[in-house]
Amino acid sequence: MATTSDHAIVCAQLRWDEGEGTKVSRKITGWDIDGLKSKEGEEKYKKAQKEWKDRSSKRPVLDENSSEEDLQKEAEWIQRNFVNHLNKCCKKIKVCARSKRWWTAEIAENLKILGSIKRARKKGEASQQQVRKQRSNLRRMIRQSKTEMWRKFLTSATRDQVWQALRYTKPGGQQATKTLRSRTGEVAESWEEKAELIKEEAFPKPLKGVE
Repeated sequence: MATTSDHAIVCAQLRWDEGEGTKVSRKITGWDIDGLKSKEGEEKYKKAQKEWKDRSSKRPVLDENSSEEDLQKEAEWIQRNFVNHLNKCCKKIKVCARSKRWWTAEIAENLKILGSIKRARKKGEASQQQVRKQRSNLRRMIRQSKTEMWRKFLTSATRDQVWQALRYTKPGGQQATKTLRSRTGEVAESWEEKAELIKEEAFPKPLKGVE
């Protein structure tokens, strides 16, 4: 519909499955073991432990007399059966660059509580103060989880990961410098003017007649 505005609406659509933009892998890269170990999944966790113990205890014991072929077969059996066991007991997850690794079941539960309090607030069954308190608790939990994850990363960081941590912590980009003033009172504001002023102060021209 035509309007008096000179602005035009621009519509865009990204199809992740057709190669436009950044692709997100659909491959399963892990399992939600923390969720299985939570209070809600405590019974499932104990059951999963017992099932794996019963299945693995029937395998032959390897020792120094075991051959390379025996070791290879046992490794393949463990990998195949353990993956199947995790698929059966745990929720599959896909980890990508945008995954919130610091996200926990406790944070998810408190987010649900915040949503319920907000809905109650709209109905007049809760106060704005309750909403603020729960939102503050949620933010505090997120900060604590991020801090704890960062500490674990630094504790177990390898040589290459130490340099990665340095890139995360050092200031990024060019830092803006304040306006500079020369001895004669000239003001340098642009980058070129500041560079020229610093060069003149650091490498002054010799006086005439002085070698």
